[in-house]
Amino acid sequence: MAKATYRSAGVDLDVYRQSMSRLPALMHRTYSPRVMVLDGGFAGLFRLDFGNRLFARHYQDPVLVSGTDGVGTKLKVAVRAGVHNTVGIDLVGMSVNDVVCCGAEPLFFLDYVAMSKDDPDLLEQIVQGVSDGCLQADCALLGGETAIMPDLYAAGDYDLAGFCVGVVERKQLLDGSAIAPGDLVIGIGSSGCHSNGFSLIRKIVFDMHQLDVHDRIDALDATVGEVLLAPTRIYARALRAVQNHYKVKSVVHGIAHITGGGMLENIERIVPANVQVRIRRGSWQIPPVFNWLQQLGDIDSDEMYRVFNMGIGMVLIVSSYYADAIRRMLGEQQLASWQIGTVVAGPCGAVWDE
Repeated sequence: MAKATYRSAGVDLDVYRQSMSRLPALMHRTYSPRVMVLDGGFAGLFRLDFGNRLFARHYQDPVLVSGTDGVGTKLKVAVRAGVHNTVGIDLVGMSVNDVVCCGAEPLFFLDYVAMSKDDPDLLEQIVQGVSDGCLQADCALLGGETAIMPDLYAAGDYDLAGFCVGVVERKQLLDGSAIAPGDLVIGIGSSGCHSNGFSLIRKIVFDMHQLDVHDRIDALDATVGEVLLAPTRIYARALRAVQNHYKVKSVVHGIAHITGGGMLENIERIVPANVQVRIRRGSWQIPPVFNWLQQLGDIDSDEMYRVFNMGIGMVLIVSSYYADAIRRMLGEQQLASWQIGTVVAGPCGAVWDE
């Protein structure tokens, strides 16, 4: 009987070492002066403030804000298409977009990649996307973990998880408590489906209609894979520009990331007692991908608005006096936005204003 080795169990440490050697360059390109380089260490180091006086933050009462998420079954589409350098952007976006809802500046990001076997090329593509997402979010890819588990994942499959940590001054923390009647609701455009609803999407596209990722959708002038793998939009830089412009005034009263559960459910998370947010359907431009999916699956409109973002990836609830100025700033960041609702006195929650 041959001697047992780790390689015979499905884990090749030589290939694993080759995989790891490709990652430091993808991490270093995201570093800010606050990162304390510790290549080969078991943890990442990050200074809360800059050592340089020109860029010092001078925090008085800093609060750390953390978030974690994954990409879900959108990974199955990536595997079908053989395109793995965008889902890392999704991974960063899903966590960072949650953290910025508290008014926080994203500081650093950690990733977890679980694979069926060592594959240096695949891992490099995945982490390239994570690195790209961190650059978009202005946060450092500080570290991560790659787990090889041949008995847990089928050949070719993998899973991702991400973890973001940010910081905000306590007096600038956004929790929705400042939302008041008279405020206006601004919706910021999404880049498509982001990373939600893909179990339904895959059922419609691949099971019900037997489409392939390379099939062309004439109405969208793109292939199925190109449409479905459009990466999640990351809003950190644009929201930071707004917040930096209004450092003294309390202008933004609440932020909601529109993910699973749709518009109303995610807004309701931040609405205080005796306040109601009324959203006008039809007040923004819905991307064609959602019309295509609705027709393809014969999906009820209420179901569409419960499952998908329907073209609004982030919602800001702001003082009415500053709404137009904020929208101009978002436009300067190349983001489409619409005034999609109002805040009134009433039963706590979010409702359609139809």
